[in-house]
Amino acid sequence: MRIGVYFCRCGGIISEKIREEAVRAGLAAVAADLHVAAFDFLCSEEGKGFLAQDLREHGVERVVIGACSPREHESTFRRVLTGAGLNPFLLQMANVREQIAWVTDGEGEATAKAVRYLRAAVRRVSLHQPLLKKEIAVCPEVLVIGGGPAGLKAALTIAQAGRKAIVVEKSPIIGGLPVRYEELFPTLECGPCMLEPVLDEVLHGEAAANIELLTLAEVTGLKGFYGNFTATIRRRPRYVDGTACIGCLQCAEACPASAANPFNYGLSERKAISVPFDGALPNVPFIEPGLCLHLSGEECRACREACPLEGTIRLDEGEELLELQAGAVVVATGAGLYDSRAIPGLGHGILPGVHTAAEFERLLAANGPTGGELAIGAGEGPGTVAIVHCVGSLDPAHREYCSGICCQVAFKFNQLIRKKVPGTRIVHLFREIVVAGKEDSFLYHQARQDEDTVFCRYPEIGALGIRLEDGRMVIEIRHQGGTETIAADLVVLCPAVVPAEGSGELASLLETPLDRWGFFEEMHGRVDPVQSKVKGIYLAGSCQGPMDIRQAMGQGLAAAGAILSRLVPGRRLELPPITAVVAADRCSGCGVCQGLCPFKAMTFDPERRVAAVSEVLCQGCGTCVAACPAGAITGNHFTDAAITAEIEALLS
Repeated sequence: MRIGVYFCRCGGIISEKIREEAVRAGLAAVAADLHVAAFDFLCSEEGKGFLAQDLREHGVERVVIGACSPREHESTFRRVLTGAGLNPFLLQMANVREQIAWVTDGEGEATAKAVRYLRAAVRRVSLHQPLLKKEIAVCPEVLVIGGGPAGLKAALTIAQAGRKAIVVEKSPIIGGLPVRYEELFPTLECGPCMLEPVLDEVLHGEAAANIELLTLAEVTGLKGFYGNFTATIRRRPRYVDGTACIGCLQCAEACPASAANPFNYGLSERKAISVPFDGALPNVPFIEPGLCLHLSGEECRACREACPLEGTIRLDEGEELLELQAGAVVVATGAGLYDSRAIPGLGHGILPGVHTAAEFERLLAANGPTGGELAIGAGEGPGTVAIVHCVGSLDPAHREYCSGICCQVAFKFNQLIRKKVPGTRIVHLFREIVVAGKEDSFLYHQARQDEDTVFCRYPEIGALGIRLEDGRMVIEIRHQGGTETIAADLVVLCPAVVPAEGSGELASLLETPLDRWGFFEEMHGRVDPVQSKVKGIYLAGSCQGPMDIRQAMGQGLAAAGAILSRLVPGRRLELPPITAVVAADRCSGCGVCQGLCPFKAMTFDPERRVAAVSEVLCQGCGTCVAACPAGAITGNHFTDAAITAEIEALLS
């Protein structure tokens, strides 16, 4: 076996500290048939050409390169080996630039250290095995979980590229929370109007044929791996034929049953068959089984009799269980708001004049429970409105992080209240104010310049107490110096943004980790924010953390772009061979490796009762190798024998 050691001078950066001839002399006794050569810039085109030619001329079978970090150019030199007819994994790099030349004082010490590094690399590469890359066919379709702005942007981008996107939305409508809002910060643009082009493209645009929209549906199972997922989807009945319905809503007018409307946070009622609110899309009513008299066993067919199109109301429709294929998954399930009732002193759910920001959005909306009219008592507008920032945010007892968007929401309310009820006194009770961004400070400055707007800082949420007194809300603010009181007709709470309900169950089903706050955890928060820890499962929007609609749309676009660039129709998926391998004859099936694998690559073969590795999901991190109590798992390219030989040579 002939081993070639190639020393890169790096234009003098390495060679000015490490003496080349001394390195040659130091390596002379390492192996009998060792070939040593040097070049100024091995990573340059001339250097790569020299390396390829020298490998052929001298019959080199294993290669050691003393140069920079493997993170910089290991893939470069592997391609050179492939071009020269060698297996690319018969290569070992020694980082003699960053780890020696840059940080070691004195030529003698640096040279001696470089000899040890290269000697260790020679010993290790002699034990390398040729590894072969595998390829598998992939499914180019994409499953998008969530029909809010981020999910729809991802689905539409994928569909416009000619690929199929399957959107699974658990509610009967699409668009997420912004379609319920009258205006959005920072420009006070109409939310439904802004999203309408996206919704129209999804439902009726040129790319709509590539989008399969499944409302009232949830993912109940996912198996497989990147490129070849199989999803099980449970779809609840709408009881209305969406292709035949014309949206006249005569069925809703005839329906005798009603109850509180959850889409308006219980501030209005809805019929057993209806749309959630005017303008909701798709414009097709749905039946709530728990409200419907017919589905409860009574003889009521009022909706069917009122419908002008026979057969559109399908009271005998049943639940569907679908099984669909996808190559990648986008999680875009959105977020929720912190339950203000967990802070009892604020009176939410007890005092009639205390509303959350979401409830207040619906009170302000023209298609909301009051038609957009902001009135109290005998129909008069409120004299004073108190807006409480940071409800549950920046508080270790509740949520220690800042949600970032709550201040913008509060200052938007300032403008909307001023527009609807001029002269109203507005009091902002805040702990901190955050208005980062080039446009985001506009509404804040507008509020600051408003002579009828007052700012009052409180120390912590526990220092606030709200009570009802003579028909008005009285807010007590306890400071170190005493207690301050403010009377208001309405109180609006701006709660922290928290993970959406059911995030834990979905994460468990997808086998993707959550972060310490309960949001879906990304691969890397700075350099890879849309890839989850599981290969092939991407994150978009506020499912991974608080964000506004602009950020959510951007993440949906980014997730779609990552998928389109990697999951190409007709292209086979190349699997890196540096993975873990289980020796079945030594595995006891204890399951330790399954619980520790950060990429969910370890599975269990129930028939053989041994662990197995998914080569698609495995990233070769070695966690399972180190943890296996029987030593039954080996890491390709990082075997115990190779690493031990490297360490022994380094220390000898």
